Amino acid sequence: MSGSRSSSSSSGFSARSSRRVFLAGSGAVAAGAVGAALVGGPVEAAGGAQTLEAVTFDQDLRRLLRQVDPQRIGATIQRLTEFGTRHTLSSQTDPVRGIGAATDWVAAQMNAIAATSGGRMTVQRQSFVQPVSSRIPIPTQITNVIATLRGTASPERFYVVTGHLDSRVTDVMDFTSDAPGADDDASGVACVLELARVFAAHQFPGTIVFAAVSGEEQGLYGSSFMAQQMAAAGNDVQGMFSNDIVGASHSFDGHKPDPFTVRMFLEGVPTNVTAAQISLLQSTGGENDSQSRQLGRFVRSVAPYSLTGMNVRLIWRRDRYLRGSDHLSFQGQGYPAARFTEPRENFNHEHQDVRVQDGVQLGDLIEFVDFDYIARVTRVNAAALWALATNPGTPKNAQIHTTPPGTFSGTNLTTLSWNANPEPDLAGYEVVLRETTEPDWTSAIPVGNVTTATLDISKDNVQMGIRAVDQNGNRSPAAYPRPVA
Repeated sequence: MSGSRSSSSSSGFSARSSRRVFLAGSGAVAAGAVGAALVGGPVEAAGGAQTLEAVTFDQDLRRLLRQVDPQRIGATIQRLTEFGTRHTLSSQTDPVRGIGAATDWVAAQMNAIAATSGGRMTVQRQSFVQPVSSRIPIPTQITNVIATLRGTASPERFYVVTGHLDSRVTDVMDFTSDAPGADDDASGVACVLELARVFAAHQFPGTIVFAAVSGEEQGLYGSSFMAQQMAAAGNDVQGMFSNDIVGASHSFDGHKPDPFTVRMFLEGVPTNVTAAQISLLQSTGGENDSQSRQLGRFVRSVAPYSLTGMNVRLIWRRDRYLRGSDHLSFQGQGYPAARFTEPRENFNHEHQDVRVQDGVQLGDLIEFVDFDYIARVTRVNAAALWALATNPGTPKNAQIHTTPPGTFSGTNLTTLSWNANPEPDLAGYEVVLRETTEPDWTSAIPVGNVTTATLDISKDNVQMGIRAVDQNGNRSPAAYPRPVA
């Protein structure tokens, strides 16, 4: 089964261990191409750099996207609001009200979905006791519900999608008042459950993890524990999406609705870097090339409006201004992660007691949620997860050599190296380029099935990355190289 496929794929990749691709000129990437002739030795992918062309999509993916059902999403949100409150500190044992009853219901839904997978999907309740903190007055059990669709050829690659189950009102410590949490974040949980449902009947090279996490409003506790456990197990999480407040297509505040846009927040300077690594980013101009931003660039290429009915607005910020969600937990473990959220929040309908004040209805109620909008957000997630789990993995240990072999000082040549990908259907690699002022990659140079390449392009002038390509033309997210001597 194939995923996204680029129409600009090249044939004739070689199996040599290295490649010296000499491109004459200054290395400008004007008009989306390097614009230089090959002047070195034989290169099977003749023509040098090529502009990035439109991506075509697998018909199985299109069929899967058509299966996303707004009415099912709405029914999930309706049911979640009926638990009264899903506050982390609410009852764990009441059979009809509180976080315990809601967790049981989500687990039952996940298990029913897993039963349709032919044994490929498994479900676990990941529970732990959170010690006392500023928003946890007594030791409290927190439970994540996690469904894992194990990959076939590359099960060691993980892709995670979450929504958070817990809800709140104005007072973050009020665990008794009604907190329906329709948008924040039953919308995200409904998205995750619908993704699990439509993906369960399929199999992919990579592993996909669908999770309803808890404790978000009290301090990201559920996702933090989940990310820590995955890191401790050595899981190679190559992409993570938090769907948090993805329910409203307009803000109900007089602002023009934007029902066909979802925001995707992407950090620049990584969360888990040292002061020395930040200094290196500053000296190389890599602030806009974090793993998370490469993930965002990839998502926009594989989940366009023409496929999903949604525009993905990439925002170069960790999250909304001075705020955060569960993707931060994964970034803290060094994983590429992003947050999806609606285009313009309405603060009358989140983190509010349910009440009418001065003639205005406050509270996170289901009547302010747009099921069709959530379905489109779900399709964006689905297209991205399909491509990530189907395409090759992001190349590892990408490096840019400041003193290439055979030289004794600085050089205008650029030598890149990386580890070989393990996929059996790998065809080779591409070096992607863009001007430093461009937001996204604009051209690509096929370099063969190799682990090093030297180009006559000055590293001073452009940004470069490495991506893997399989025999069907499917491409990985780009890896940004770190400098080495």
